[in-house]
Amino acid sequence: MAQLIRHPIILFFVAFVVMSFAAWIGSTALRARVHLDEDTRDDFKIVQSATLTLLALVIGFSLSMAVGRYDQRKNYEEEEANAIGTEFVRADLLPASAAAAIRADLTRYLELRIDYYQTRDLQRVEQIDAATADLQNKLWAAATGGATAQPNPVTALAVAGMNDVINTQGYTQAAWWNRIPVAAWILMIVVGIFSNLLVGYGVKNAAAKNRFLLIMPLTVSLSFMLIADIDSPRNGIIRVVPQNLISTMQSLPKQ
Repeated sequence: MAQLIRHPIILFFVAFVVMSFAAWIGSTALRARVHLDEDTRDDFKIVQSATLTLLALVIGFSLSMAVGRYDQRKNYEEEEANAIGTEFVRADLLPASAAAAIRADLTRYLELRIDYYQTRDLQRVEQIDAATADLQNKLWAAATGGATAQPNPVTALAVAGMNDVINTQGYTQAAWWNRIPVAAWILMIVVGIFSNLLVGYGVKNAAAKNRFLLIMPLTVSLSFMLIADIDSPRNGIIRVVPQNLISTMQSLPKQ
């Protein structure tokens, strides 16, 4: 399940097949075994409406969760760019040798952060994470070393700025790990199956059956795909573009 929801297109086709099968079961096997007479149709409509309403609520809440996480990832990308740009300027507060080393490493660090947002290769992500950790250690050592050489409130600003650079990367990583729980996906899929089952069971008109048995599974599957796409930071179509990091890179003076 965890791998399935990371690939929205595959999730769409799997969900469409499952939902279509549920609707077909409701319109054929279930309807043949359990006859729906006029006396029980009103009760059935109440149950059907309640189930469809629950499905709409679950999809709506899940979409809201996904959008909230997407906005969070965008905000942290902006914070990362601001922290890196600020520290690049604050490097002037340190001794010349430390400042030069920090600027060179920050440029490389910024390239890694842009690559982190743009790559889809998980193996490349592991390489970026390892290189980022190494650069963070080097940057922190350079900042603290320069501040120790000239201990005063001014050089402390450079150390505080470097702390912000490292912290914002951690916040970004946490936001990318923060996904819709698998339990919520299971609930959505289960409610979707029962909803399509009831829709298929409730269709009386044979001429309209094919249309209803296609529209409902297609709508539910598209909703699942949209939620998974927004919630997937790396594999979806709707992704956070590191425009602030790229703008910061373009604004840095050429070394």
